[in-house]
Amino acid sequence: MVELPDVVSQMTRWIKSESDRCHVVVNTGMHGIMEGHRNPEFKAQLNTADMFAPDGILVVLVARLKGFSIRKSKTGPALMWDYFESAKGKASKHYFYGDTEETLEALKANLHSTYPNAEIVGLRSPPFRQLTDAEDEADIRAINEANPDILWLSLGAPKQERWMFDHKERLIVPVVVGTGASFKFFAGKVRRAPPWLRNIGFEWAWRLIQEPRRVFRRVFIDAPQFAGLVLLELVGLKNYG
Repeated sequence: MVELPDVVSQMTRWIKSESDRCHVVVNTGMHGIMEGHRNPEFKAQLNTADMFAPDGILVVLVARLKGFSIRKSKTGPALMWDYFESAKGKASKHYFYGDTEETLEALKANLHSTYPNAEIVGLRSPPFRQLTDAEDEADIRAINEANPDILWLSLGAPKQERWMFDHKERLIVPVVVGTGASFKFFAGKVRRAPPWLRNIGFEWAWRLIQEPRRVFRRVFIDAPQFAGLVLLELVGLKNYG
């Protein structure tokens, strides 16, 4: 479990020296972890990720209790921002998969304005339904033919994580990253909480006000369950591995 600067550095190394295989970066919070708790198959997939970057104050706090030195300001949706900032002035190729066409076009415009050396080789807003085998194959073929350095996914958790693990053997892409709401943040469709609010761990409250339907379950169902499971492990009554 690492902070975003370490994730960015490792992604850069993979692109330069291990571009012959697809590396999966999971960037998720307690919602994704709870999905893994409820579904052993999904848990096994999460454990095969090449790198895990925590997102959300609850996961950060647990990481600290486990001995990881993690700062809240260096986690979560800032991964895309940190990568593009670190690669500023360097040529890089990117494919964006997920969200709506409107969000993708706004994202593209903002990236071109801020990071002119970042080459966007593909945008795809898949239907909000189960894809047919033919559609799925066409999407993978389009991604591989575009030859990106990084494939950024915004399908929502746990769908984007499942997508990464189900497709990584067919992807000819050095790095694939699940980004959650980052597309909307970059596109200007959703405003992030002010830095001071993020740093004290209350971005969830800001998101709840802005997108209540999207985060209601996470805040009022997943978060209490997650806290309860962590407490059971801390007092030695359970060991979740």
